[in-house]
Amino acid sequence: MSDYPAARLHLERAFDYLYGQDEISKNAREALDLLIEAVATAEHKKRDDRKVLRHPSFRGSQGLRG
Repeated sequence: MSDYPAARLHLERAFDYLYGQDEISKNAREALDLLIEAVATAEHKKRDDRKVLRHPSFRGSQGLRG
């Protein structure tokens, strides 16, 4: 499985290094912004795909334990 947080960190650092106002820097920041969003989406999707297991002693929808 990919290390999305590390990838996002490196992309954000690259974004910060491209502080110039020239056209290439602006275009590169726009492209990096799209990549950062894609990685962040994948990172959060990975979390959402995890299964939640119900504890065996949990009963009912009111949260009563027994």
